[in-house]
Amino acid sequence: MPIIKKIHAREILDSRGNPTIETDLWLQDGSFGRTSVPSGASTGSHEAVEKRDLDQKRFCGLGVQQAVKSVNQELERSLSDTEFDQKSLDEKLIEIDKTSNKSRLGANAILSVSLAFAKATAQNEKIELCEYFAKINKERLSLPVPMMNILNGGRHAVGSTDFQEFMIMPIGAPNFQEALRFGAEIFHALKKNLADRGLNTTVGDEGGFAPQLSNNEQALELILEAITRTGYKIGKDIVLAIDAAASEFLQDEKYFLKTENKVLSSDELIEYYQKWFEKYPIFSLEDGLAEDDWSGFKKLTELAGNKIQLVGDDLFVTNLTRLEKGLKEKIGNAILLKPNQIGTLSEMFEVAQVAKKAGYATIISHRSGETEDTIIADLAVGLNAKQIKTGAPCRSERVSKYNQLLRLEEKFGDEIKYSGSSILKK
Repeated sequence: MPIIKKIHAREILDSRGNPTIETDLWLQDGSFGRTSVPSGASTGSHEAVEKRDLDQKRFCGLGVQQAVKSVNQELERSLSDTEFDQKSLDEKLIEIDKTSNKSRLGANAILSVSLAFAKATAQNEKIELCEYFAKINKERLSLPVPMMNILNGGRHAVGSTDFQEFMIMPIGAPNFQEALRFGAEIFHALKKNLADRGLNTTVGDEGGFAPQLSNNEQALELILEAITRTGYKIGKDIVLAIDAAASEFLQDEKYFLKTENKVLSSDELIEYYQKWFEKYPIFSLEDGLAEDDWSGFKKLTELAGNKIQLVGDDLFVTNLTRLEKGLKEKIGNAILLKPNQIGTLSEMFEVAQVAKKAGYATIISHRSGETEDTIIADLAVGLNAKQIKTGAPCRSERVSKYNQLLRLEEKFGDEIKYSGSSILKK
């Protein structure tokens, strides 16, 4: 097992111009890993704790100097000159923190070390990072279908739609390179559609357009027009996906759709979705109900789970306890995996393995406050996740992940297959 020689963290900026942590880690043989940790805007209340300084004199209280200090002092002192593999390192990080939600050191501090160690160890073993992840998890490599968020709303683009993400999935492409081309062409066709109607073509946090629309359904219609404009076949080449992020518009146990001036009960919101499922080629719905609306999720799963991918993000928050509750109650059929929701790679791997064993689809995801780090691309390939969320083909912190997937496809050639329409198989 490799021996950690040195760890050093610093405060950098994420894609929203807010501070985040970047950590460098050296092994005894000189192998090196550098990683940075993203941050979400619409975060589940059950996520591991991201430590912020709360000093209003710096970065409006969002500084991460305490997290940086935790790495540079306590973790550097506790981990240096010690032999680890990924699991033993992650277990040691959890032991040092001593809290159930990583609130003492901060999940951002802990994760930065976990990720940097993975990169350094892959270099030490002279293998690609995705191969390192595949080796740990006994998985085969695959290229994921991108879930490209081309129209932003909710917390990612205030003033646009109530729902947070409207995505396209190029399932009919023969390979990842072509899938990315399909998506980029539709993205630009959507921009032209919006401009032709005098609508805003500025972009939100995840690179998708953020127009002010008269209702949520208009977003779907505009995207379908863009797909038609490019000549791709709706339902065959391209299917749609939605992240409602319903926790963000829940108030007093009611769902407020401000764009449409509607106040809906859980049952009424499910009926709302059912009409969309019948009308549009929707493959996936993420967080259709609020994070603790278990009864609503159960009803939605009973009604639509045999034909729609129902994804838990805020519902499961990459947390084994919450996933096991969902499995027991037969809620959802897919899980979003975000390393910073739980705080270590090993914990995320365990959640992914339990979900897969239960037949749940797994989706590797970015956050709205991203960095140029491309590690989630390697995670998607190495975990054989088959789907990845990393935003629109716009903004370098999103495109960097797509470009890494292109490199991996080129490197492995016929050894690695694009998941494509195989994700439709139940």
